[in-house]
Amino acid sequence: MSSKLLTISPHFPVLNTATTLSSSTPSKPELSFPPHHRNFHSLSERTHIPSHVYKHPTAILLELCTSMKELHQILPLIIKNGLYSELLFQTKLVSLFCKYGSPSESARVFHSIEDKLDVFYHTLLKGYAKNSSLEDAFSFFVRMRYDDVRPVVYNFTYLMKALGDNSDLKRGKEIHGQLIKHGFGSNLFAMTSVVNMYAKCREIGEAYKMFDRMPERDLVSWNTIIAGYAQNGYAMMALDLVLRMQNELQKPDSITLVTVLPAVADMMSLKIGKSVHGYVVRAGFDSLVNISTALVDMYSKCRSLGTARLIFDRMDNKTVVSWNSMIDGYVQSEQPKEAMAIFRNMLDKGFEPTNVTIMEALHACADLGDLEQGKFVHKLLDKLKLGYDVSVMNSLISMYSKCKKVDIAAKLFENLRDKTRVTWNAMILGYAQNGCINEALSCFSEMQSQNIKLDSFTMVSVITALAELSVTRQAKWIHGLVIRTCLDKNVFVMTALVDMYAKCGAIHTARQLFDMMDERHVTTWNAMIDGYGTHGLGKASVDLFNEMQKGTIKPNDITFLCVISACSHSGLVKEGLQYFESMKKDYGLDPAMDHYGAMVDLLGRAGKLNDAWDFIQKMPTEPGISVFGAMLGACRIHKNVELGEKAAKKIFELNPEEGGYHVLLSNIYATASMWDKMAKVRTVMEKKGLQKTPGCSLVDLRNEVHSFYSGSTSHPQSKQIYAFLQTLGDKIKAAGYVPDTNSIHDVEDDVKEQLLNSHSEKLAIAFGLLNTRPGTTIHIRKNLRVCGDCHNATKYISLVTGREIIVRDMHRFHHFKNGTCSCGDYW
Repeated sequence: MSSKLLTISPHFPVLNTATTLSSSTPSKPELSFPPHHRNFHSLSERTHIPSHVYKHPTAILLELCTSMKELHQILPLIIKNGLYSELLFQTKLVSLFCKYGSPSESARVFHSIEDKLDVFYHTLLKGYAKNSSLEDAFSFFVRMRYDDVRPVVYNFTYLMKALGDNSDLKRGKEIHGQLIKHGFGSNLFAMTSVVNMYAKCREIGEAYKMFDRMPERDLVSWNTIIAGYAQNGYAMMALDLVLRMQNELQKPDSITLVTVLPAVADMMSLKIGKSVHGYVVRAGFDSLVNISTALVDMYSKCRSLGTARLIFDRMDNKTVVSWNSMIDGYVQSEQPKEAMAIFRNMLDKGFEPTNVTIMEALHACADLGDLEQGKFVHKLLDKLKLGYDVSVMNSLISMYSKCKKVDIAAKLFENLRDKTRVTWNAMILGYAQNGCINEALSCFSEMQSQNIKLDSFTMVSVITALAELSVTRQAKWIHGLVIRTCLDKNVFVMTALVDMYAKCGAIHTARQLFDMMDERHVTTWNAMIDGYGTHGLGKASVDLFNEMQKGTIKPNDITFLCVISACSHSGLVKEGLQYFESMKKDYGLDPAMDHYGAMVDLLGRAGKLNDAWDFIQKMPTEPGISVFGAMLGACRIHKNVELGEKAAKKIFELNPEEGGYHVLLSNIYATASMWDKMAKVRTVMEKKGLQKTPGCSLVDLRNEVHSFYSGSTSHPQSKQIYAFLQTLGDKIKAAGYVPDTNSIHDVEDDVKEQLLNSHSEKLAIAFGLLNTRPGTTIHIRKNLRVCGDCHNATKYISLVTGREIIVRDMHRFHHFKNGTCSCGDYW
């Protein structure tokens, strides 16, 4: 008996609601229903329940039922005792199955009832609206019309909520029409649900019209329209409505405040936030955990992290959302260490992280570049079984990419089934950030082949990769794609293009794009200022920075790093010192380690080595490797052994993982002909397993990138290249070039010249000259700093060949033309 009862399928079809619901009078649907109709009896006949039914133990069990599991245990007892057809049990079963989220099982009971009360219809519609698809809810609503069940107001409120949650505006308008037709156009509850539906469908104008026409409004309706404006990005309008509701003698409650505080956070208005906080305290809501959590979030986003932490620490009862808000505050304020400390504290307190917690923790690990903590969070998310959450996996891919483990990120990417556009963007950017340019472009091509729509983040990721590739041909291709995808008005895409053209040596094209932009972000100014700096155009960089200061966009810490570095590359010591002072004095920005390194570089390059060393000694924080590295580089340029040794000692105490600093010290000793000390440095490098990074230069020719390593003979044209360099060497010597062989020892002079001739940039330049037409500009990229001899030789090569040669080394651009370099021999 039970199996038959529990396998009865619902007997209502899915109808075309566009035709049935818009009809002004009820009409029979084209699709037929089952042949039986409701039997109509008197109310007393339909509701008479024998007294023994009330007293049956199974009825008591139903009253005490608290879960679906218990309900499934009670159901066989009802059937066994022959109570399934009793109205009391039918009513309870329909209600409980809906309550516990199974409208399909409720429908089985419903369809077995011959004399259906209207309340059954209302209950089941509520179940469909809350726990099933919109199609099911709509079909059942049509079934109610067919069975002549007059809707009650709550039928419409449940449907409206479901439609709003699914942003189904078309059907929302249909139900709105039905609501008015049935006489609920002035009903407070019905019209509040209409306002909510339009707001969630992002039709805030329509939502306000409905609200404004309401003959009466209660607190719920006010909260609904305020939430609508706040959630649609109209923060100021939401705040204005809060003032208006008070003018109309409606007092904001905790829901109003929880709604409006995120709007204040979006506006980043600390003044308004404090005002709302004052109301919270006066109204006695400050002890509510959701209010305190919203205050933590608001103060964090208003850059008042100290106040946020104070509120957080004073909370007696914290939820996981409270912890998430505090962690997010530290992450967004670029304080990842504090974010991880809060995260660890949360775990110690026994709170189980959510997907949001994990994503914030991964973000902090990425910002720290802390692989070990990142792996810990990875294990934790596996334990919590969050590997199915694509947003979490996207954050994991980004974390491994930023921690220089792009291979792990790629494996995660390949194994992820449900990739989103964000996933593809994260992987492309991960490849770009790790110098895997070909992999980034390959991933981008695969993304396009799968017809995944490109967005601004995709473009920024690809452009970032191409900026490192530094090939003008590729730059023009992606620029064309940006225009074709109508993203050429997006400020972040255009900023990336400005940066890319600057890094491709096309600084004038970068400036043209910069001038064409209707909107500029602080990063746009930074990209252009930095572009001028790396091209040795310090004066242009300073002029642009001064222009920026006159506008509404304020420079940030990166802006100052860019302009100080530009001053360093151009010998503008006075200006650089001035900007360093202005950074703290005029803008309240505390210098970071990179700023101190840039200042040491500024003074050191200008030959003010003692001033640079004094600057280091007076730093308010412990100098890092980058600061002493800048000092060591300056000592190599100006051949200062004493200070070079001091800087190197400090660097080696900090235990660098690369051998570049040992090579710098070795070169200082070689220049000073201190061969014994140079040999000792090389011995230390061998013992520690540190290797000198081999020089590599790249040149793009006919859609192919050619790589040249110092001393290599693997290129197919190697014989022609070396022969051409021999002839070219004679020409530039005749023009006045003298090889700089001071850094090479223990070999004959002719061998020294051969070694100099095998430097990677000379091989690349020779290849370019051999394979391009006269007058063509040669573009070279080198992974290391251009050496003094190659710099001098390239000036003469540009003179005798009449070619412009652009070399991008690890720090800057050198434009060689007619025997001179754009850096003015100051690099």
